[in-house]
Amino acid sequence: MVVKITNQNENFYQYMGKFFGSRLVERQTNDRIYDDDNKQWYLYLEQDKVKAFVSISKNVIKNVYTTKDEYLVEILKNITKEMLITDSIVTNVYCEVYETCGFEIKNQAYKNFVTISREKN
Repeated sequence: MVVKITNQNENFYQYMGKFFGSRLVERQTNDRIYDDDNKQWYLYLEQDKVKAFVSISKNVIKNVYTTKDEYLVEILKNITKEMLITDSIVTNVYCEVYETCGFEIKNQAYKNFVTISREKN
């Protein structure tokens, strides 16, 4: 199940607290996760546990993490139903998933990141 929340939601830190500063997540994604006030978070929950998440600010994807590709696919499908995603610099770990979901990989000049976008639904 995909849910959409912000850090203003009462149960936000119950779900997301363990991911902030997590060395496991950082090692997997080569990215640090921050709870910025301007982010919308899409969480894939299974038995009330976060299995994947994507954060977005102003139609730009900021953070991506998943334990299984299919969870991330489900989140990205939900997001692209709601909005157009403009150029986003994201971890390159999930390139195959981005492409599966119709995102264009525009720039691979970074060591651990790529630029993606999906401007058409």
